[in-house]
Amino acid sequence: MHIRNQDALDYHSSEPAGKVAVVPTKPCQTQRDLSLAYTPGVAVPCMEIFHDPNAVYKYTAKGNLVAVVTNGTAVLGLGNIGPAAGKPVMEGKGVLFKRFADIDVFDIELAANDPKDVIRACQMLEPTFGGINLEDIKSPECFEIEEELRRTLKIPVFHDDQHGTAIISGAALLNAVEIAGKKIDEVRVVVNGAGASAISCSEHYIALGVQRANIVLCDTKGTIYKGRTAHMNVYKERLASPTAARTLTEALVGADVLIGLSSANCVTGEMLGPMAANPIVFAMANPDPEITYEEATAARPDVIMATGRSDYPNQVNNVLGFPFIFRGALDVRATTINSEMKLAATRALAELAKEDVPDAVRRAYGVEEMSFGREYIIPKPFDSRVLIWVASAVARAAMDTGVAQKPVALDQYREQLERRLGKAHEVMRVVAHKARRKPKRVVFPEGEEHKILRACQILVDEKIANPVLVGSREVIEAAIEELRLELDGVEIVDPSVYPKMNGYIDEYYRFRQRKGITRVEAEGLRHSPTLLGAMMLHMGDADALVAGLTQHYPDTIRPALQVIPLLKGRTKVAGMYMLITPRGGIYFLADTTVNIEPTADDLAEIAIAAAAKVRDFDVTPRVALLSFSNFGSTRHPLADKVRKAVDIVRRREPSLMIDGEMQADTAVTPEILETTYPFSTLRGGANVLVFPNLESGNIAYKLLMRIGGAEAIGPILMGLSRPVHVLQRGCEVSDIVNVAAIAVVDAQKAG
Repeated sequence: MHIRNQDALDYHSSEPAGKVAVVPTKPCQTQRDLSLAYTPGVAVPCMEIFHDPNAVYKYTAKGNLVAVVTNGTAVLGLGNIGPAAGKPVMEGKGVLFKRFADIDVFDIELAANDPKDVIRACQMLEPTFGGINLEDIKSPECFEIEEELRRTLKIPVFHDDQHGTAIISGAALLNAVEIAGKKIDEVRVVVNGAGASAISCSEHYIALGVQRANIVLCDTKGTIYKGRTAHMNVYKERLASPTAARTLTEALVGADVLIGLSSANCVTGEMLGPMAANPIVFAMANPDPEITYEEATAARPDVIMATGRSDYPNQVNNVLGFPFIFRGALDVRATTINSEMKLAATRALAELAKEDVPDAVRRAYGVEEMSFGREYIIPKPFDSRVLIWVASAVARAAMDTGVAQKPVALDQYREQLERRLGKAHEVMRVVAHKARRKPKRVVFPEGEEHKILRACQILVDEKIANPVLVGSREVIEAAIEELRLELDGVEIVDPSVYPKMNGYIDEYYRFRQRKGITRVEAEGLRHSPTLLGAMMLHMGDADALVAGLTQHYPDTIRPALQVIPLLKGRTKVAGMYMLITPRGGIYFLADTTVNIEPTADDLAEIAIAAAAKVRDFDVTPRVALLSFSNFGSTRHPLADKVRKAVDIVRRREPSLMIDGEMQADTAVTPEILETTYPFSTLRGGANVLVFPNLESGNIAYKLLMRIGGAEAIGPILMGLSRPVHVLQRGCEVSDIVNVAAIAVVDAQKAG
């Protein structure tokens, strides 16, 4: 994936600046709310905590709050750039904590070069946080800081630069050794690098069973051997080897494993030649590894290789560790993260890699096959099972070793973890990966708009779609240059010089001449970009149409309806929104954009179409037809219409889970259905909501967006034989990308 400097700057500087914010978790709208949140009500929990210090976990956010602390002395591969320059990284770490494990973070950048100052600052933070994640602190000071904090604090302290890579690569090592047909206590390991990560990895491998005498560390001066005195410290001394080798090249002769934690391109294919059969090479320097995947596999076809990169098999990514380790530690209120908890995380990851990979994970990564073997020795970061496996393993280890202050029942805890992170955001990732399998031509009639162009850059970079831009070539090319985009190969259709324009006009006049269109009016195609886009779709010069950024919904949909026929068997076009709620729930709302007063037959068709579209997102539809009545509680023609629609659907699609008529809160609250209406066939609450008319559907989705804070994707147009999707006016670049991805998947189905 190619990320431009300006892309990164725009991402971080768009309003609001940065990547994190504080969001209240309790209402604060009324005077009563304010009195409870602050004075005088806040005094009550204060005194409860004063009398019982452990009550801080009950009455405050401490139990789910981690401090990400740095002094900026070893930021990524950038070196000692200082605490302020390191802040974007720390904010990013907070985003990962929240995204993968639902843990809140305050990032804290300390102007402190003296390790004692960092230690003292963290000690003073203990009352605020449930845990401390040390980050980007240079070696060897990082060892001193972590050791002292673990000794003096009663909350988990974890230096990810040391232990994260160790835990993840340790899982990969266990599986690689097994695949290579070797034994962990017999393999010879060479570690290129002698910083915090290298030393921690070595110690962790020893805990996993590697013999200390079988590990050789190398730094920029050569091997770290017994008796060496130059450029040494106490941490290197612990790993000094009795080896006679003095260089990395010499150390690799006969070695089973090479662990790279150093710098780019410092290992050659020739150096791998003398390694043992089935060599294991983890080249983890980022962004460029010690040896490229291509060179390593060319030199040693029998190699089992991992890197830190996502574009090669077996990515060693620390995000597989720290969020879930802290999740498990926080949930049992552990006083520390001990070696047993780290080993438990490693073994959980190793075992998970041997499990059958769900279809959803394979689809998310755009591959048909993914199973335990040379190219799959550790789980993928976006495998949602990692949360459950690692967090529960860490929690168990904390309880088994006596450092858990709040033991949990593991079966119930796993269920809690499954509920914590919904599948909402996975949905669009699955759609994007489906689109990448066979990108289609998506025509954008508003090709001169900057948001469209920026979205097209992402679509091209991520290989989701092949954009076709309609507009003045001069204007579009000037905008591309102004935005510093790279869209050289993207097709531009300039209506003023488009060679197929006369043919389009003839075709448009041919099939619209008996529907009130004169030849002169047909010439207006030259000045109607959306109609031109629809004709391109009709004539096979595009596979999908996405429009509506700058115009009203009817002005976008009308040209498409004039040109594109309905899907076979359909009599109606309908619109659906996918809404992702702040809590991670996902709901599909229809019809929200087209049919003003649908009949019972119309509602039935809308429900069936919505269910089919929801399946395209790999979501099982549970459909509720909404009304102001619950199962006949109010007798009225409007409620009767909805009830009749349910009967029609059941006859046409007997396997579809659907019920109604029902009120909205009944539909989305499983407890109401189970206790008050146990006869309902709807189980688990509805995720597809079909509204009785356009008025109610349109009002509902807009209120959920503006007041409820839901993220809306759509509208998704259903019922046409070719993919046409309409953007919300003024929507964001990410929305355009999402809608285009949906359009591509629709085009793939259309053939």
